[in-house]
Amino acid sequence: MKTQLQNYFNRHISLTEAQFEEVYSCFEIKTYQKKDLLLREGEVCQHKYFIIDGLIRSYYIDDKGTEKITQFAIENWWVTNTESFALQRPSNINLQAVEETTVLRIKKDDLDVLLVEIPALEKFFRIVAENMVIAIQRRYGFYMKMNSKIRYEHFVEWIPDFAQRVPLYMIASYLDITPEYLSQLRKG
Repeated sequence: MKTQLQNYFNRHISLTEAQFEEVYSCFEIKTYQKKDLLLREGEVCQHKYFIIDGLIRSYYIDDKGTEKITQFAIENWWVTNTESFALQRPSNINLQAVEETTVLRIKKDDLDVLLVEIPALEKFFRIVAENMVIAIQRRYGFYMKMNSKIRYEHFVEWIPDFAQRVPLYMIASYLDITPEYLSQLRKG
């Protein structure tokens, strides 16, 4: 786990061994079982999560009572509710383990201290935030312009791990199509 996180940091910034040890000491290892909630709607998000192993989804319940999945995250991805985390306001989404998931999580207060003590972390988390924004823009600016069939084909091609690990009804929710229609698409 430690090496996995260190390798991820090394992709974007250089930390001394002492700096990395200081950063790593602020993380907590936590394992969530399938369907466990990391964050409930209405709670204030206190952590950023680095996924060591597993799969997490972000979703909300619309005014019709339907689950709307907004994001999936797998190994070596960061996940949080950025608005709730940054502004310390109640979350409007849920974060849930889709399968048994092990994360390294860091509290906001600890991260805030580290960002002051180790300026390179500012650059690192800016890159992480930029990557998250790119993914969101790609989804809403690109995916939602496509017809359902092309969205599904692109989803399977671009992120094949999800297609194998995520139940069909969740993929349908993420792609904003019905599970029945998704089943038809898969049959070809």
